[in-house]
Amino acid sequence: MPMWPLTEDHERLRLLVREFAKAEVAPRVAEMEATQAVEREVSALIAKQGWIGATIDTQYGGMGAGHLAKTLIIEELSCVSPAMGAVIQASQLGAAKIIRYGNNWQRREWLPRIADGSCLPTIAVTEPGSGGHVLGMQATAKREGSEYVLNGRKCYVGNAHIGDVHGVVVRTGSGSKGLSAFLVEEDRDGLSLLPHEPAMGLRGFSCGELVLEECRIPASNRIGREGDGLAIAYSSSVLYGRPNLTAVSLGIHQALVDETVRFAQDRQRYGGPLSDLPTIRGKLGQMQSRLMNARMLAYHAVHLLDQGTACDADLINAKYIGVETALDSARTAMEIHAAAGLQTNRPIERLVRDAFHTYAPAGTGDIQLLRLAETALGKTHSDWSAPTN
Repeated sequence: MPMWPLTEDHERLRLLVREFAKAEVAPRVAEMEATQAVEREVSALIAKQGWIGATIDTQYGGMGAGHLAKTLIIEELSCVSPAMGAVIQASQLGAAKIIRYGNNWQRREWLPRIADGSCLPTIAVTEPGSGGHVLGMQATAKREGSEYVLNGRKCYVGNAHIGDVHGVVVRTGSGSKGLSAFLVEEDRDGLSLLPHEPAMGLRGFSCGELVLEECRIPASNRIGREGDGLAIAYSSSVLYGRPNLTAVSLGIHQALVDETVRFAQDRQRYGGPLSDLPTIRGKLGQMQSRLMNARMLAYHAVHLLDQGTACDADLINAKYIGVETALDSARTAMEIHAAAGLQTNRPIERLVRDAFHTYAPAGTGDIQLLRLAETALGKTHSDWSAPTN
């Protein structure tokens, strides 16, 4: 099975994003932490770099660079600010449904604006009463002539307060064939947002709740056919949600290692740096090993995706291992920092909080294990990454 190759283009892109993050994002992190408000200015600046269009075809103004390039972009931003890495990953996820299921008009209408950063898309699937159980959703869309009328609520919508168009999956019928997807512009009558509520981590990132009350949209805003909603939700989660969250966790993991190594080298104990102690070196080695393994799985999975190889299980496994090992390293980092890790004037405390935000989106660890068990048992029903004719 082919392994991932990082080309010169990949390395140039990594360096470009890294330098941008250090120059433009790093100086704003302290303010984002202090205010806990939605960071609009930096989010817009990041979008204007064109990175949301990493997987958008060049004919629509995108980079056409693929999923490995997308991973590098998210990872490098997340190493400096996981909140801003989350901004770009959420909008790339929002673009997925148009890339894969949009018709020619929808692609021409939306993808160029997404690619140049003038339009931030979101995806809205989760509901307060159903959580990750997609088929349990209650929000509805009813056809009335040339329009649909939408009602219901969607929660945990990434970029909710800065999004320009929301990809909403709602019920148009019963059962698994009764879900459909729609594009709802942020200024539509009947669409409102609940106020931003700061979370434990990812401060600066918007993750809000949409309220749809007799919200009318033209039938041309439906993505795909009626009944395609489940496929749109699942494929977006597998092909974009999981690898994107994996990339965020990689950036956090790298920052955890960097900060902990810096601390261990600077802190003096017993006449020398803390890093001279064998027990500390063992912990640092453990963190580095976890990071290297997580990165290898992540890059390999998205390389397969770029090659058109069926790789759902690889993407799922990369998300599971990437998040779990980052959380393990967060604890190890706190063990090395000891009481110093509890101080809010050090990055480690922020990184630990941010790491927990990668666990639930696109499926918790339990969900990933369930899907991997289905693979082991030969009971998988769909492979969204398989080539389509």
